Amino acid sequence: MATVELTFSALPAHVRTARLVATAIARRTGVDESLLDEVRLAVGEACSRAVEAHRAHCPGEPIRIELRDDSGRFEVTVSDQAPSDEIKLEQPLDLGMLSDSFMSGFGIAVIEGLADDVEVLPSPKGTKIRMSWPATVNVG
Repeated sequence: MATVELTFSALPAHVRTARLVATAIARRTGVDESLLDEVRLAVGEACSRAVEAHRAHCPGEPIRIELRDDSGRFEVTVSDQAPSDEIKLEQPLDLGMLSDSFMSGFGIAVIEGLADDVEVLPSPKGTKIRMSWPATVNVG
């Protein structure tokens, strides 16, 4: 299992870089070409949400992205450090149970439509959005 970690400051210009890195790693991991636009858009949406949250709550703290290939899946986790008022304990959420303000304000619904599998983990210490897509094993 290979992992790439990337941190960046809460500036909108860095979202483009995160999208490019995620797309390049997805391609190398074996994500089908037809899914690369979904990867790019979902990662961009998650990073934009994190930038917005950081600019409002903790502009000096970095946003963290973890990209990994794991058992035939390409997984991206975008972590912010902005506190969430929605949930007090870190636990996976049923996306259908989130409030409309949480869903519309942060683009979670868009991410859910783009990624094959999505998990949202809000906590008082920040929010993690984990997304994954099927990938084939590349040799070499």
